[in-house]
This record gives sequence, C-alpha cells and structure tokens, in this order.
Amino acid sequence: MNLFADIRALVIDSVAALQSEGALPEGLGLDAITVEPPRDPLHGDMATNAAMVLAKPARQKPRDIAEALAGKLMADPRVTSAEVAGPGFLNLRLDPAVWQAVPRAILQTGTGYGRSVMGQGTKVNVEYVSANPTGPMHVGHARGAIVGDAMASLLAYAGYEVTREYYINDGGGQVDTLARSVYLRYLEAHGREVEFADGTYPGDYLVPVGAALKEKVGDAWLDQPEEVWLAELRGFATDAMMELIRADLAALGVQMDVFFSEKSLYGTGRIEEAIDSLKAKDLIYWGTLPKPKGKADDDWEEREQWLFRSTAFGDDEDRPVQKADGAWAYFAPDIAYHFDKVSRGFDLLINIFGADHGGYVKRLKAVVQAYTNGRVDLDIKLLQLVKLYKNGEPFKMSKRAGTFVTLRDVVEMVGADVARFHMLTRKSDAPLDFDFDKVVEQSKENPVFYVQYAHARICSVLRKAADEGWATDDATLSGGDLGTLGHEAELGLIRKLADWPRQVEIAARTHEPHRIATYLSELAADLHGLWNRGNDDLSLRFLQDTEAASQPKLALARAVAVVISAGLGILGVTPVEEMR
Repeated sequence: MNLFADIRALVIDSVAALQSEGALPEGLGLDAITVEPPRDPLHGDMATNAAMVLAKPARQKPRDIAEALAGKLMADPRVTSAEVAGPGFLNLRLDPAVWQAVPRAILQTGTGYGRSVMGQGTKVNVEYVSANPTGPMHVGHARGAIVGDAMASLLAYAGYEVTREYYINDGGGQVDTLARSVYLRYLEAHGREVEFADGTYPGDYLVPVGAALKEKVGDAWLDQPEEVWLAELRGFATDAMMELIRADLAALGVQMDVFFSEKSLYGTGRIEEAIDSLKAKDLIYWGTLPKPKGKADDDWEEREQWLFRSTAFGDDEDRPVQKADGAWAYFAPDIAYHFDKVSRGFDLLINIFGADHGGYVKRLKAVVQAYTNGRVDLDIKLLQLVKLYKNGEPFKMSKRAGTFVTLRDVVEMVGADVARFHMLTRKSDAPLDFDFDKVVEQSKENPVFYVQYAHARICSVLRKAADEGWATDDATLSGGDLGTLGHEAELGLIRKLADWPRQVEIAARTHEPHRIATYLSELAADLHGLWNRGNDDLSLRFLQDTEAASQPKLALARAVAVVISAGLGILGVTPVEEMR
C-alpha cells in the first residue's frame, strides 16, 4: 500500500478523463506531477501540483485546470474535498476511513510495507570505504562505511539489485611504505632497536603483524636488502591489514559483496584493454597539457604523454593516462576499474568518497560517460569531515593508531547502533559533530535515543496487553475495528505512517539515506506526542479498560513499531524492546 502513489494515480486518471473529454489536449507530460503532504497541515491531507505542471503545455490557466480536476477527484469516494489554492494548487482531504485502513495494511504487510519496485531490473554498484590497506580505519572511514552500507540497503529496499564493493588500493607506493613499516616491527620482534622515519606507519597495530612475520620466516630476512623481502612482504602486509579492516567493518555491521584489488589490474592486460577501448573512440591522444595557472615558467616542464579527452565530457582539463616512458599515470587504474564495473553490467554506479577526492569527480564521470555513451550514470557522494568531542573538548588521539581515532574506538565507546544512526542524521556533504557523551544521552534531543525509546515504549505497551491476556499478534490486531481511530492526534500519526513509502522512494531516488533517519525521528516525535496527550486525555491512551477498546489503539502502536523496525533495518540499526 502506497497511499500517496494511489492518489497520484487518481490524479493521472482524472487528467486522462479530461483529455478524453477534450478539456485538455493529448500528449501532455505527466512525470512532474506530484502528490505530497501540504506544507501546512491545516490546508488538507494532500496537495498536487498537477494544474501548475499542465498549464503551460496545455495553454490554459492553472486555476481553470485545477477546478476541472477538482470535479473529477471529488467523484472518487476517497476524496471528501478538493480545494483550489493560490495560483492553481489543489488541496485534498480524504475520508477518515482511508487513513484508518493504513495501520491494517501495515500489520498485514509487515516490514515489507514501504518496499518499492521502482528499482526493479536496475543493477547498482555501491563502492564505499575503499580505505588504503595501510592500517585500521579512522572515524572518517566509519562515516563512509555507514553511509555506503545504508545507501545499499535503502536501494535494495526500493527494489534495486545491489552489489556492495570495496576497492583495495594495493597498487601504489603506500603499500611499499606499509611493507617497510612491518619490516621494522619484524626487526623489533627479534629484539632489535628500531626507529620509525617520517612517512612510515608507527602505530601499535603493526606489532602483531611483525610478530606474525617472524613466525613465518624466522630470521631469514634479518639484515637483508629490500630486494629480498619487499615484494613478498607487500602481499603479506596487505593481507594482514585487510583482515584487520574486515574485522573493523564486521564490528560496525558492514559486510561487502566484493573486494576488488587494484593490483589485479596490473600486468594482466586489463588497463591496456580499457585504454584501447577509449583509443578506439578517439578519446586518447598524444599531446601536452597547458601550463597550470599561476605556475612559473621555471617550475613548468612541457611533457608529451597520452591524454584522455576528459574536457569533451565537462571536465576542466584533459587527464594524463600514460607517461612517455610507458609508466601508467595514477588515473589509469581508475579508468580500468570503472571500465570493469561497466563491463560487469551495472546500470548505475555510486561511489562514496571523502571530501579530499573532490578533484576526481568530473574525470571519473567523464570516463563512465565515455564508455557507455551516457547509458550508465555515476553518482559520487563526497563525505565531509567528522568532528569528535568528549567532555566538551575535541577528541583526537587513539593509542592504538597513534595519530587518529579509529573506527573500532568509536564502536567500542558507543556501540555500532548508536554510531550508525548518528552518522546518518546529517546529509553526507555536511560536516558532522560526533560528541561521545551526547550520542548516548537519554533525552529527546538525542535522535538515537528518541527513536529507540519510541520502539521500546510500544513493546512495553504490547507486553502489558499480553499480561492482561489480550491478543497482540498482528493478525488479530489488524482484524479489529480501526474506525474508532478518529482523534486528530491519532490521524496525524497515521498520516506520518502513510508517508513512509513515499519517503523511501524519495531517499532512494536522491541517494540520500539520511532522509530515513530524519523520517524516523519525526515518526518517533509523533508517537511520543500522542503518548503524552494520553496523560491528559485518557481516551487517547493505548491501553483502555477493555480489550475491544484497546485493540485499534494497539494496532496503531504496533504499526508504528513495524515502520520503525523497517527504517532502522535500512540504517543497519537493531530496534530495542526495552531501554536500559
């Protein structure tokens, strides 16, 4: 059941009826027609912009179209009034019975209520985290992991076929640095005094890796030059770090479908294949880049190299892919990786990057557009920084990592559920303050607590009803007379429940999982508001004197719990049944 979609379908049918009567011309575009809650609830239950959208192509006044539509809509028994407002908006009021049927539909459907088929047949690749395998993940990676994982769950809930993917950056010089750092820990494990030079990784997390290396090779690599151990140690160190990263992700409740190695692109012909594909389209050429603005002549050397025509797709400049000596530029494996994604048949690509990757957005979009002629879209979400606080002061240091707060630190301090929900309370391109004290505070100012408390309150009410010997199963509750749910506070809560499927589709269409957290906070506020009104008006309490009187109110409460559970499921948060 998607009530807003149902009423939109009614509006579309009414437009078609006016067209068949000759009151509106044929061939009008209807995609921009919306049905949504009005900004002011006093104006009605729903509002549609249909007359405003159709006025220009129909060459008619929007109010004239709105009045004609109002007549058609009023013929439907679900609509009790259709009032023209302003320049041509239509405000609709629905029969209370329409709203009262919503809790029943939710209880009959369960957490599937709100699921959509909008993404049916669309294969989506969501790449997120993709941290360098050089150490434990920090709090910025935690935000990326949470946003990406919730994004994937949201899209799956909306009917998309989703693949969660992690790109392992194991082909660059940072892995050499990791190997050298592990070698120092290996020497340390043999009792040697070591000193970590600038650029190496001094964190304690490499101590057990050095010990494991000693266990594997003994003293065979002691006092040996790099050419003896570097290549093999790269693989050993990367595997150890990826094991650590997988454990960190698991602690946060994140499971990937694919771990794609950058190293697998080298020496296998895959980069060459990707570049040749662009050459065949005349999108790779031998040339030079212009001198960057502000660069002094003495600091600039003109170099001929292979360049990708990125400017043909909106980028600021063409991008190097291969140097004159045959070495690949840094961008080349990125090209090959996205070529591989496209080759796997994905219809939509979503990358979750840190804000420091903003310079790669246009060039990567250009590559995907070049490969697919615009058939596949690439959406890149840039995550802004997370600012950590504890006791009102900035919180910056992790003993284990040495220089930053790790993902595991956050999980151990506040728990995965709290971390996940709070990281999703803001849009991903907005900075996020994470206060270790406030996120576990039990107050209505804390959205994590407020939503969980709403679910726990409902569970408590249902337990009390069961203790009275009353049936609390969904089948029984959904079979009651819900027509008694007529108070405006109850109907207001039902309207919020009815908006859940629409919110899912909006969040999935815009790739913004934070909208789910916002909706849940609003739903919880409405539940708590009705609960508090029951303190003054006993008729609004969920538990009444008799089972018959309580049943419809319990059905409403249970419907709220179902939607909260579904929403928290998308966010990767476990709903609680009682607060501690």
